[in-house]
Amino acid sequence: TMENNKNEEKPLLFTLRRFHLSEDYGFLLPNPLSELPAFYGPWMEIANNLPHLIQSHQLHSWGLTSRHRELRLAHLALSFITMGFVWQEGEVETVKLLPQNLAVPYWEISQMLGLPPILVHADFVLANWKKKNLNGPLEIENLDTIFSLPGGESLRGFILVTFLVEKAAAPGLKAVVQAGNAILQPDKEALHKALQEMAKAIKEMTDALKRMHGNNTSSHLNVFRSLWKDNPAMPGGLIYEGVSDEPMSYSGGSAAQSTVLHAFDELLTIRHSKESTAFLHRMRDYMPPHHRAFIEEIQSAPSLKQHILSSGNEKLRIAYNQCVSVLADLRTYHVAIVTKFIVIAAANAKAKKGKPSHWAGNFQINPPSSLQERGTGGSGILNFLKSVRDTTRSILCPVS
Repeated sequence: TMENNKNEEKPLLFTLRRFHLSEDYGFLLPNPLSELPAFYGPWMEIANNLPHLIQSHQLHSWGLTSRHRELRLAHLALSFITMGFVWQEGEVETVKLLPQNLAVPYWEISQMLGLPPILVHADFVLANWKKKNLNGPLEIENLDTIFSLPGGESLRGFILVTFLVEKAAAPGLKAVVQAGNAILQPDKEALHKALQEMAKAIKEMTDALKRMHGNNTSSHLNVFRSLWKDNPAMPGGLIYEGVSDEPMSYSGGSAAQSTVLHAFDELLTIRHSKESTAFLHRMRDYMPPHHRAFIEEIQSAPSLKQHILSSGNEKLRIAYNQCVSVLADLRTYHVAIVTKFIVIAAANAKAKKGKPSHWAGNFQINPPSSLQERGTGGSGILNFLKSVRDTTRSILCPVS
């Protein structure tokens, strides 16, 4: 029928399901496993006991699984073990070589997932959560991390608050898909509704971020999420024994590896400075491939901003501007948090240099000097955050 032909000419842009994304969980891994099959017991035993093994300096080196959630758990466990192994003596005695029995399976699992062999946001936050009571709500009181590192409650708080920010973003991702499809239809009402939903989700992300209190983040977070790229403590990178004779360099876990803001930036056509864009694009290599593909799909779609400007629709311009404003607010709040915690903590650490800093019980380690002004991803952190916030603000549509 003509009706069918008409529908076939207007394919829907995309769906979350095509990218293995969930309406409820967004980029979070839904219901991560917390146990691997018995064969992998030694990994789980070490990963579950990391805070103690690292504090007592006892972390020594010791067929693959194919299901996605099992691979994600294996990558999470091996990432935490590797971080503990490399950094347990702090920056003074960093390890230069990852032993073969850790390096080879870590490399192979990373290849199967399309992730690098280092702790990334997709491990640290997206796949590192479980409910205490399975029937209870997805709220911080009912959540726990699967693995931890020295830093106890403050590290756990940091991970779980970041989880809540990702969770709050999920309706926003659904709205991104609806907005993209509404442009293709075209359907002004559906587009307006999608933009309103997106603005609401971004505002809820900021509200979630406000739970990041003083005790929820600290210096030990940075050293264990640290990097072997552009880090003076590890100028040559790390040798993955049995994988390559040459040292390899990777950036540490960073909020810039979260796909959420990349997706919003692409939809709203926010173009950051050359330097910031280069850094953000490099961070995409640290995302699961289906998350990266989601961003690329939005990037290749018709421009939302052009569509709204050429429509001459005032209501759409106002809704678009609302999305941009709340996104700038989120970034402003992120600048405030980073200023307060990372920079002040690093300055305190610098003042105490030479004195052991008591991070967790009797766990002593020298402060991460290389990270005082740089984020764990290796960017000049405050300059970068202010720059992306300012470019966000600058793209508001003119409204009569």
